[in-house]
Amino acid sequence: MPLLTTWFLRALVVVLATGLAAIPGQASARPVVPRATALPALTFGVSLPDAPGSMQSLEDLAARLGRRPTQVMWFDAWSRGTGFPTQQAASVAAFGATPVITWEPWDPSRGTDQPTYSLKAIAAGLHDAYVTTWAKQARAYGQPVTLRFAHEMNGTWYPWAAGVNGNTAADYVAAWKRVRGVFTRLKATNVSWSWSPNVPYPGSTPLASLFPGDAQVSTVALDGYNWGGLLPGTTWQTFLDVFDDGHGEVRSFTSKPIAIGEVGAPEVGGDKAAWIRDMFATLATRPEGLTGLTGFTWFSHFKEADWRIDSSPTAFEAFRTGLATY
Repeated sequence: MPLLTTWFLRALVVVLATGLAAIPGQASARPVVPRATALPALTFGVSLPDAPGSMQSLEDLAARLGRRPTQVMWFDAWSRGTGFPTQQAASVAAFGATPVITWEPWDPSRGTDQPTYSLKAIAAGLHDAYVTTWAKQARAYGQPVTLRFAHEMNGTWYPWAAGVNGNTAADYVAAWKRVRGVFTRLKATNVSWSWSPNVPYPGSTPLASLFPGDAQVSTVALDGYNWGGLLPGTTWQTFLDVFDDGHGEVRSFTSKPIAIGEVGAPEVGGDKAAWIRDMFATLATRPEGLTGLTGFTWFSHFKEADWRIDSSPTAFEAFRTGLATY
């Protein structure tokens, strides 16, 4: 293509993009920043209520979406006392995805006041036998697996959070290093470690005080939801609204890769299908606040709200269409 023509077309693209970004009523007020090179591809993960115990719902969802997730995330509470879920991890790997286990030191039936699972108890080694079993079995499993240990620690709703159950931010760091140290000592090198706070909110614990350090963490995974008025003080937020501040705060103390560990939007309070379309549009451009994003995992559960990908035909179609160009 002649040089003059190429220059003219590039200039026209910049003018059109800038003009469109200024149109009132667009989802984001931020200007579109033209990029000279293609952005790196993003990973797509999902969490389903019955996967990977049963893989059928995952297979069905992938077939309907026309896209297989590359990460499958689920939750495992320490109170269950079971070992590393080798069979489940192998099923996910056979599906073609990386197992991501949210590893929760608590009994889910007992709230936040659980001295047995205080961070001081973990840091003191009172759970080392259990952690050692997991480390040995994860090493024997041998394939890549990611552990999200004690996630959303900057909130108040888990017994490992700073400020509840007698915990401090320093206790969290000590507990993380104790658990990670067991895996390091036993050479479970196939395990990656995802430090996964909730997006900051007024009154939450500052993230820097909870960060164990770059040497202790493989990736950062921010959890965030558009609560849309379901919780007191919340309003309908765009995808960028949810994650922009948290991404910036994390970037102030680490350059580790950042993913979206959990995300979802409800059917009440706004237009979920439109929200999903805006999410994929934001991921396609990755504006200033999300330039380092590596991927996302959708929390497809019916829990506090209907977060499911297929909560409605319009939401599902928006998601399927978004993935097709993702």
